[in-house]
Amino acid sequence: MSTKSDQWKDKDQNHRVVITGTGVISPVGNNTQDFWDSLLCGKHNILPINKDLYPGTKVNLAAEVHDFEPMDYMDRKEARRMDRYCQFAVAAAKEAVESSGIHFEEMNPFDVGVIIGSGVGGLHTMHSQYEELLVKGGADRVSPLFIPMMISNMASGKVSMVYGLKGANFCVTTACASGTHAIGEAFRQIKHGYLRAAIAGGAEAPITPIALAGFSNMKALNMTSDPDIASLPFDARRGGFVIAEGAGIVILESMENAVSRGADILCEVCGYGATADAYHITSPDPEGRGATMAMIRAMREANVEPCEVSYINAHGTGTELNDKYETIAIKAAFGEAAASVAISSTKSVTGHLLGAAGGVEAIACARAIQCGIIPPTIGLTQADPACDLDYTPGKAREKAVTIAVSNSLGFGGQNGTLLFKKVEEN
Repeated sequence: MSTKSDQWKDKDQNHRVVITGTGVISPVGNNTQDFWDSLLCGKHNILPINKDLYPGTKVNLAAEVHDFEPMDYMDRKEARRMDRYCQFAVAAAKEAVESSGIHFEEMNPFDVGVIIGSGVGGLHTMHSQYEELLVKGGADRVSPLFIPMMISNMASGKVSMVYGLKGANFCVTTACASGTHAIGEAFRQIKHGYLRAAIAGGAEAPITPIALAGFSNMKALNMTSDPDIASLPFDARRGGFVIAEGAGIVILESMENAVSRGADILCEVCGYGATADAYHITSPDPEGRGATMAMIRAMREANVEPCEVSYINAHGTGTELNDKYETIAIKAAFGEAAASVAISSTKSVTGHLLGAAGGVEAIACARAIQCGIIPPTIGLTQADPACDLDYTPGKAREKAVTIAVSNSLGFGGQNGTLLFKKVEEN
């Protein structure tokens, strides 16, 4: 069967790729605007956890999504067939699609893909079904929906079903770099002519007893009971990250497709770097070589010099080693320009959304470009001599942002960098 877009694939042409819509479910807002407003005013939502739900945990705080009603985005039957991370993905995708104004029914469904990353997938389902197996009566108690609710690719699958999209559809699982890699791979699919458009980003719902136990026992989480000093990227007092949940989804389109339908273009995706440390399962390379090369490759692909970058949204988890080594990597990648580029970690506000972090942080970069404002690193009051760059401490800063970079560095030594550029009006 022939369709009007059968000839879309063109190996000899690099298509420009733009963002036309965004969707957010996060601890600090269940839509893009509320999320952005919270970033700018430095309003975190890190709160005490209900210890009754997490018996024996040493963790005191988490950044949970509040006031989220799945039935606002899907019917009750579908909601019950999805893990919480998948619900987040569908909800964020709905906002992204609606904000973009895109009409998929007017496109060849094989020209639109869905690539949504998740670091751990359906942990809530895993926990509940393990209880059924071990506590409540054995194997016959396990739901036949256990596997499709648990697996990490189901967010991409469900979103494609909602919109009838039949292009490339898969999940990227690279721990904390998942969302960034998902957007990067979707970018490449469009750039090289395999897709016209894509729904891409990350989704995560990791706040479960087993995850809290695992992360706390590996000394990755901050154990304080004071929310205001729990997430302190680049600060000398930092003592681990705050686990968080949510989703960040963007609509990517070829420039041709966006212009032809008169879309409101938020920014252009111009570069993507993906590397490995090949060093350690959890600790970053002390010389930051993998992260350095991810940034360099993103800038090379975009034909951008380090001195042209306005803003870096750092991985900035608030762990001792990550922040120190990411600083080393930025200095190596940017050279003399490292001292003058504005940097911030929005995880100081949101906590760490793991596989969803790259999605929400890409959206933070897009909004920084749109609004000309650098979101702050809140709580940064005690400088660490090992972290001596401009991390935008305390308050947002007005600054024309023409080029923004977003870093994500995952367990396993898997690094991802995205580069975004302001699209000048004709």
